[in-house]
Amino acid sequence: QVQLVDSGGGLVQAGGSLRLSCAASGRTFRTYAMGWFRQAPGKEREFVTAITWSGGRTYYADSVKGRFTISRDNAKNTVYLYLQMNSLKPEDTAVYYCAARASGDIDYSTYSYQNEYDLWGQGTQVTVSS
Repeated sequence: QVQLVDSGGGLVQAGGSLRLSCAASGRTFRTYAMGWFRQAPGKEREFVTAITWSGGRTYYADSVKGRFTISRDNAKNTVYLYLQMNSLKPEDTAVYYCAARASGDIDYSTYSYQNEYDLWGQGTQVTVSS
């Protein structure tokens, strides 16, 4: 069964940290580019960060650059994607979704577009209080 399972969300005060995880299983996810998107209440889902299948290149939205770090562990059959979030702000409050792209690696022209990703997790809520 192909699945992406997001976890690690919660309630944190502004300035705090959280680490999100996404467990990807059921396919050869180690060859898939992956990323994180988020959707705040009343807003469209937006790109946060992405990583190539090898982990050799990462991309970040300007709003999170320098505060968030994406990483992945391809060592086992279940691939793990992580999002370390530091210096959190109330505007980071959203449901965070991991995503995987089966149709080739990402590059500068594809990494931030939702329709370039084929598989999605169920989402995990992050709430940052002021």
